[in-house]
Amino acid sequence: MITVDIPNELVVRLQPFVQCMPQVLELGLHEFSLPKQSGFHGLSEILGFLASVPTADEIIALRPSPVLQEQVDALLEKLRHGMLSEVEQQQWQQYEYVEHLVRTAKANAFLKLKATA
Repeated sequence: MITVDIPNELVVRLQPFVQCMPQVLELGLHEFSLPKQSGFHGLSEILGFLASVPTADEIIALRPSPVLQEQVDALLEKLRHGMLSEVEQQQWQQYEYVEHLVRTAKANAFLKLKATA
């Protein structure tokens, strides 16, 4: 067991997740420990990119970083063999959701480019 001092406002935000705190920490550590590099190193960076209101061309050019692609490939392999842990299952669901958002953004970008051509 460890004890951590955190600001009161974070305590309030974490309160609904007390029962699943090990999973919250595991997912946070996973994202935090990803190597920083040019390109996209994690899902939060992709979401940040989409939130920055990129141009249609920038959206269409969006690709996962090699590190993110390796993570997705590793989880996909485990999924095929039915070997995902609970945390990995949550990560897979996150990847699926972000994949859906990116596909939707790309479809809209293609439509926008087609309308202006």
